[in-house]
Amino acid sequence: MPPPADIVKVAIEWPGAFPKLMEIDQKKPLSAIIKEVCEGWSLGSPENFALQIADATNFYITEKNRSDIKNGSILRLTTSPYQTAVQLHERIQSSSMDAKLEALKDLANASRDITFAQEFINLDGISLLTQMVESGTERYQKLQKIMKPCFGDLLSFTLTAFVELMDHGIVSWDTFSVAFIKKIASFVNKTAMDTAVLQRSLAILESMVLNSQDLYHKVAQEITIGQLIPHLQGTDQDIQTYTIAVINALFLKAPEEKRQEMAHILAQKQLRSIILSNVIRSNTPINDEMAHQLYVLQVLNFNLLEDRMMTKMDPQDQAQRDIIFELRRIAFDVELEPNNSGSIEKRKSMYTRDYKKLGFINHVNPAVDFTQIPPGMLALDNMLYFARHHQDAYIRIVLENSSREDKHECPFGRSSIELTKMLCEILKVGELPSENCHDFHPMFFTHDRAFEEFFCICIQLLNKTWKEMRATSEDFNKVMQVVREQIMRALTAKPNSLDQFKSRLQNLSYTEILKIRQSERMNQEDFQSRPILELREKIQPEIMELIKQQRLNRLCEGTCFRKISSRRRQDKFWYCRLSPNHKVLHYGDLEESPQGEVPHDSLQDKLPVADIKAVITGKDCPHMKEKGALKQNKEVLELAFSVLYESDEYLNFIAPDKHEYCVWTDGLNALLGKEMTSEYTKSDMDTLLSMEMKLRLLDLENIQIPEAPPPIPKEPSNYDFVYDCN
Repeated sequence: MPPPADIVKVAIEWPGAFPKLMEIDQKKPLSAIIKEVCEGWSLGSPENFALQIADATNFYITEKNRSDIKNGSILRLTTSPYQTAVQLHERIQSSSMDAKLEALKDLANASRDITFAQEFINLDGISLLTQMVESGTERYQKLQKIMKPCFGDLLSFTLTAFVELMDHGIVSWDTFSVAFIKKIASFVNKTAMDTAVLQRSLAILESMVLNSQDLYHKVAQEITIGQLIPHLQGTDQDIQTYTIAVINALFLKAPEEKRQEMAHILAQKQLRSIILSNVIRSNTPINDEMAHQLYVLQVLNFNLLEDRMMTKMDPQDQAQRDIIFELRRIAFDVELEPNNSGSIEKRKSMYTRDYKKLGFINHVNPAVDFTQIPPGMLALDNMLYFARHHQDAYIRIVLENSSREDKHECPFGRSSIELTKMLCEILKVGELPSENCHDFHPMFFTHDRAFEEFFCICIQLLNKTWKEMRATSEDFNKVMQVVREQIMRALTAKPNSLDQFKSRLQNLSYTEILKIRQSERMNQEDFQSRPILELREKIQPEIMELIKQQRLNRLCEGTCFRKISSRRRQDKFWYCRLSPNHKVLHYGDLEESPQGEVPHDSLQDKLPVADIKAVITGKDCPHMKEKGALKQNKEVLELAFSVLYESDEYLNFIAPDKHEYCVWTDGLNALLGKEMTSEYTKSDMDTLLSMEMKLRLLDLENIQIPEAPPPIPKEPSNYDFVYDCN
């Protein structure tokens, strides 16, 4: 007979004693269980003790998280969070440097637990740490020359404890003084500072800026881009990552009117070229966090275009109209005629003729073409940039198309407007950066005017594709679809430079796109004859079983998941995998992302598959309820799923990517006997089914398969021709 669900069997450790095997009744109060454990070792004052998970996390067991205790867990009896907090509060004020250092090291480790953090904060521990940073460091700086390593460690552990305590979100960031901000900023501004101290200081500044608009202004006064730049020129990728994160935070929180000014300063300080040479083209491979920060910087830079993208042209604004006159002047090498030269009608007729050659929709007043938003004035900016910086190509495209008489001219004006709009959609101009994306493009860091150069390459591609398709004005949308496909396929290769992007596009001619489409169409070909459909239906269950086995095998290998916190680089990891007999999910916390599979015996928590009641996805997940309204959490929502077990208990997941999300939701649904409905299952089914069909039909190549089976002949009048071989 299985034990009751409320009884869990655990081992409990106590220093200097043999561990005890004990059955814990989850219905009993935690205080009663601790009292019982203390009595077993003849320990008095049970209120001064608590239970901890005996692993690297050392998290305290509370009434809220006691349900996490599973059969076979190893617990540790230790001093209560309050007692530990009191002891550490006293120890970190010790006059002995060694004792203080050891106490701060213990505090940094203990602060990861929210139960301890709450008790330490209640003792005004945050204020004590900030005072130590503000005033205490001067005293130790005098000793820095003779005991520099000790000083660096002392400050490092102090700041680490501070970061861990603040990460729980118990204390508001708005409570810190200007003196504290100045002190943290001074650690960043120093040229020779301990790496760990610099790392923590940058992390604190980033959190201050992101969590408080008031602190943003204070930090912005203390830190300049020029002071941050030297940290990017080193070789430590973690320091570089934190530095770019601070720049991104300052960029993100800056008022709209100051972002352009900040972008100008970044350009003056040559931030782009420094990142290109010291980060992107360095010998160190770019890790996920650095890729994320580069992606955020890329998005924030492109978002500077949003204002122009959403600005309509004012047809009455002479300065804006002069830009259109400039496009005409460069294209046709004409000077502006004085007002008294020729009649008004003659000048209007001449302008109308030229604007038609330039490919505007409105030949009389082309300013009207730029009243559509998006792309608004951004399209006109791109056209002027192309005309001035790639003048030969601009003149060639305009004259080449204006002289055609066969209705195959490519309208430059209309094309530029629609292309600008398309590029804004591809690069998601105006959207906030996603929390979980690493999709940065190295080529956009190779030029100060990357978007404009991107446009110049693509407008020449559009003109080339138009000619290859022998398109007319009726085919405009078809051409734009092909150009979009060419650009998207070239971008997926992540070219390192704009020249590489250009040569990639050269290989993606219209003919090549047709071949790719034909190949994809053949791979997804869906034969409609009845015998083929019947064959598909017959082998479909076999393919589905194959996909199911692949998903379950993948679950048996396991996956490392992130525990999302308010600060990404402080994320914790945990691992989950299915047992080989498909009956138990093993999971547990990890200190860092593993390099390979994590063995079952190192994952202490278990969840029997028989206890799983449902798989919940997206915004219905309990850990996503508060995040659903935030624009930047949209991608995280798409990767979230939860397993419901027992009454109201959940195991919450955030998949590392879409593929893992589909694999796990499919696998869990398969374990529950439910249909696998992910887009990857559909894609795998189409691919495998198509391959299997082609293999089975290989011998029937060039043989016409009839729509209906041939008729069965009538029975013979007699069976005299039948004879027994025996």
